[in-house]
Amino acid sequence: MAEQQDPEVPDVPEHDLSEEDMMFVSLLYNYILALEAEEREEEQQRQGEVDLPARGRRPFIRRCWTRPWLTEERRQQYGHYTSLLDTQLRLEDPSAFRNFTRLTPEVFDDILERVAPVIQKQQTNYRHPLSAGLKLAITLRYLATGDNYRSLAYGFRCGISTISELIPEVCTAIVQAYKDEVFNPPTTPEAWRNLAQQFEQRWNVPHAVGALDGKHIAIKKPANTGSLYHNYKGFFSIPMLALVDAEYKFIWIELGGKGHMSDSQIFTDSELFECLEDGSIGLPPSCPLPGETEPDIPYFILGDDAFALKSYMMKPYSRRGMTDEQRICNYRISRGRRVVENAFGILANRFRCLLGTLEQKVENVRNLVETAVVLHNLLRQSVVMAANEVDHEDEEHNFVQGAWRHGPHLEDVPQPPPTGNLATVDARRQRDHLRDYFVSSVGAVDWQQRMAGVVLPAAVEEWVRD
Repeated sequence: MAEQQDPEVPDVPEHDLSEEDMMFVSLLYNYILALEAEEREEEQQRQGEVDLPARGRRPFIRRCWTRPWLTEERRQQYGHYTSLLDTQLRLEDPSAFRNFTRLTPEVFDDILERVAPVIQKQQTNYRHPLSAGLKLAITLRYLATGDNYRSLAYGFRCGISTISELIPEVCTAIVQAYKDEVFNPPTTPEAWRNLAQQFEQRWNVPHAVGALDGKHIAIKKPANTGSLYHNYKGFFSIPMLALVDAEYKFIWIELGGKGHMSDSQIFTDSELFECLEDGSIGLPPSCPLPGETEPDIPYFILGDDAFALKSYMMKPYSRRGMTDEQRICNYRISRGRRVVENAFGILANRFRCLLGTLEQKVENVRNLVETAVVLHNLLRQSVVMAANEVDHEDEEHNFVQGAWRHGPHLEDVPQPPPTGNLATVDARRQRDHLRDYFVSSVGAVDWQQRMAGVVLPAAVEEWVRD
């Protein structure tokens, strides 16, 4: 065969291209090379090999999509939910299960059944979703302890960013599932009358339908808010104003205030205040107190000095120059008001995230608090509370502090100095009638003089003994 010869290349004159043309060709060549490199990187990105770099940065080569200790296999084998909570604690130690989640296994399962359709994601060929039970367990553990997200990530074998997204999601699902059932304020006279009967039977305060108070929920300073959330205690917070019934259940809460606001400011800006003022709240009509035929006394809420004295808001007398009858009246009102202090104490002692500084966004903090309140009411309905958990009285009606008072608790909302005479004449007359009723033969209790530290006239003592 004849040897194949290379095609003849025509000679190019040495000076056919100018210097400017040569520079243009060089730039064009470099530009084509850069375009080809970008196309290769984009193709690799579509195949999951590298991340596209930001402008001016070297490309980041992803070593793995999931860290080995966060894989589904390791999560099932070593994670707290499958290896501890849902197996050992549930089957071997229900009391430890309750300590871990603050719920009994039965209540946990009921909540899971209701929220699972909302929080469970679909399984795909790409990745296995987290189970609804795991999400609920992480949320309850955070509410119970206030552990930081990194600690929860190591314990439950989930990513930190995943936990930060699932906790608000689960909280919203719990509130939506139970709010109307366990946290629904009364709207009819009959429902309010039932609450008043509970107060009369348990705390000997007729016509009282609830007790009102406020506490601070500490938060991280929200961005661009200045001192709006800074309170008089020196930290940033969201005030929580709550109305509580005789059984330590929350009837109504308000979380829309800011740290610098007082109880009375939050109350006067609330929907509850508007309903009380215009009468649309549905309280029963005025009627005589038990054992009397007149006068007609309105139903009311028990408050403290932070609130103005109104016909629907009874509070103790000022401590200056009190008579013995006023001291007894203050004791009886304060004894009834004790339920709201205990409700806050039980709530914070059970869901201890409220005792720390919550670092979430303000809307997520309000969601967390509302979830804790809903779970608190649910447990008050389904779980028997220990006798020493709340304030109680011994056989002689001496005050005994509840267990929640021996640990950290929520801070009170500040009370502004009184400005003018805010009490109405009718409200003063109503409180004076309660004062007289509490020392009368039909309204007195036999231990009130000793607990109030007063000695009444002999005629009144005779009424009480009879």
